[in-house]
Amino acid sequence: MSVHKKSREEIKLMRYAGNVVALVHQEMARIIEPGVSTKFLDDAAARIIKENKCIPTFLGYNGFPATICASVNSQVVHGIPSESCILKEGDIISIDVGATYHGLVGDGAWTYPVGNISDECKMLLETTEKSLMAGMSKMRDGALLDDVSGAVEDVAKEKNLGIVRQYGGHGVGHAMHEEPFVFNYRVGSSFVLKSGMTIAVEPMLNLGCDDVHTLEDNWTVVTNDDKPSAHFEHTILVTDDGPEPLTVLH
Repeated sequence: MSVHKKSREEIKLMRYAGNVVALVHQEMARIIEPGVSTKFLDDAAARIIKENKCIPTFLGYNGFPATICASVNSQVVHGIPSESCILKEGDIISIDVGATYHGLVGDGAWTYPVGNISDECKMLLETTEKSLMAGMSKMRDGALLDDVSGAVEDVAKEKNLGIVRQYGGHGVGHAMHEEPFVFNYRVGSSFVLKSGMTIAVEPMLNLGCDDVHTLEDNWTVVTNDDKPSAHFEHTILVTDDGPEPLTVLH
């Protein structure tokens, strides 16, 4: 497995791209409410990315037709924004977005409540975010990647949440998806993290079973039991002193 450690200049560019991703999420938190379409959210994200001299990473990626992935309720990932998808009270929506700046990528996802949501969904969002932070806390020079995966798994199991098995985190940098793949459960990997690696950790947890499938649009991934799913992700720089999330406001 070939994992490219990033130079100081590459990290600087990724930090800028990550800041733009965070700006998009800041706007999503402000404008997500009952009655808005997911296309409205996509347009807002595109505007922010372009105003900040970045390229929408997802747009055109393997033919994907939008700037963001907007996945509602039982949609896990890769939901396609649409004028006809109108958010309603009690929904949850996962927004995944990438920004590319001078060839370097920032990639981050967050799941948002739409108005007032059920206690079950609140627990799902809180636990999935907690699992991201638990995984991230293990990321330092010399640590095992499997310990990151295990930390996510342990938090999910505390609440008996389903863990999406077919998708996970990944290296990120000059491409959106680089080595290594990051499972959200232990697989016994002996891969060792090194300072300068940039890796996206992204737990996807379900209120029901683990199992998911892809709809006929060949993009939208949904839970098999139609129960809600949440998705949280940061692009993270591994350092000697621990993790530095890059997809935050700087």
